[in-house]
Amino acid sequence: MQGSRKRIGLLLVAFTAIAFGVMGYHPGLEDDGLYLTAVKSKLNPALYPHDAPFFRIQMQATLFDTGMGWFVRSTGIPVEWAELLWQLASIATILVCCFVIARRLFQEERAQWAGVATVAAMLTLPVAGTALNIADQHLHPRNVATALILLAVARILAGKRWQAAALLVPAFLLHPLMAAMGISFCFFLTMAMLDPVHPWVDSWSGGRAGGVRSSLPGVAPLGWVFSAPNPIWRRVLDDRPYLLLFRWQWYEWLGALAPLFLFWLLWRVARKRGQTLLARFALAVFAYGVFHQALAMVMLGIPSLIRLTALQPMRYLQLVYLFMALLGGCLMGQFLLKASVGRWALFLLAINGSMFVVQRQMFCSSEHLELPGRPTANAWLQTFAWIRQNTPPDAYFALGARYLAAPGEDYHGFRALAERSQLADAIKDGAVVGMVPSLAETWQRQVKAQDGWARFKLGDFERLKAEFGVDWVVVSYPPPAGLVCRWHNGALSVCQTP
Repeated sequence: MQGSRKRIGLLLVAFTAIAFGVMGYHPGLEDDGLYLTAVKSKLNPALYPHDAPFFRIQMQATLFDTGMGWFVRSTGIPVEWAELLWQLASIATILVCCFVIARRLFQEERAQWAGVATVAAMLTLPVAGTALNIADQHLHPRNVATALILLAVARILAGKRWQAAALLVPAFLLHPLMAAMGISFCFFLTMAMLDPVHPWVDSWSGGRAGGVRSSLPGVAPLGWVFSAPNPIWRRVLDDRPYLLLFRWQWYEWLGALAPLFLFWLLWRVARKRGQTLLARFALAVFAYGVFHQALAMVMLGIPSLIRLTALQPMRYLQLVYLFMALLGGCLMGQFLLKASVGRWALFLLAINGSMFVVQRQMFCSSEHLELPGRPTANAWLQTFAWIRQNTPPDAYFALGARYLAAPGEDYHGFRALAERSQLADAIKDGAVVGMVPSLAETWQRQVKAQDGWARFKLGDFERLKAEFGVDWVVVSYPPPAGLVCRWHNGALSVCQTP
């Protein structure tokens, strides 16, 4: 027994390392430009004196930044290493929970490990048209919340429902939207576990469904839901079709609906084969998916509910895709891979190699593992590091409204990595405006002020300084005449406006 536990532990450590190596690690990337900035602001309130609303307002819904700040202060671990530690812990917990769930649903050990191997490789799998992956290549509260939700699912399968409820509380405090999806799935799973499978389905179309429908008006939010949307905010939504379900492409709809059909099919097949627990689990995923798909179509299809768009109800698919990867891998191990070493080798090489190649193509200008203290060849990251170490904390920068999409930048957030304030950008700050409409007018004014950035001359930079107080800029090298430049590499210059 001790040897078996040791072998299981070693395999889980190995798959965690493989998952981390395949997905890569990019602190400050995309959403981490918001979350890492908020953590650093908690640790040093003197940072970001000019632009804090672009991350603080949205952070009111989570205790992630407060929790990470407390962890860093309590342990003395630098924030860069603390983020790496929690990223590894989140990945490891996700995989451990997948193994525990697979063990409950499948008797064959090869099926269990094939499921874990598939999830480990597929953590960066895009989730239909939601602009999400199953997990992020940086520490995100969604990663931690996903780990807690899977722990709760494992406890429900073990008959420990109160333990599951306790695990969902911290998930909600870290990421309310993700936790709401997790609570919903745990409800459906609990219902599937309580009753025989087919009577539960029959009753769902009757009394229970009616009860849910009748309760919705009592919990539906009022007021702000029906208020007139800000026209700038509405344009922000139009520029982000992943928020608008009825503008999805056909293949994105297929990516949403096909998994639900597959879980319905798995429920039917597993029930006929006498695999009751697997059938109940598949039914829970199917019912959860159908419910949330219908809910999303109502929320995103009725014009008067447009303010609910920011809740991004289609993100329910993140859990569906995770379970699809897990159960799909388990079934592959059971019926295809079996005990063949050659098939296993080909399987592992194919899924890990393909996902690794995709990640390298997406972030080709950056190191695949951006580990703390490791030198970087990325010109933008070199620039951010120099700024962090050599400019005053109250410096106010402009980089151009679309700097995140610049060649070689790879969507690394300036605030998070340079630790300085910046004039609003059109891409990530625009996504924040989609969640926080009150920032729309400020955001539009700052973005418009940077129109034509590539053609800016000294007078344009002086205008930004006079209008907003921007006294530093990041421009291409060689810089425009008249700026007082303090540093440069082969691509970028860091300059002051006189």
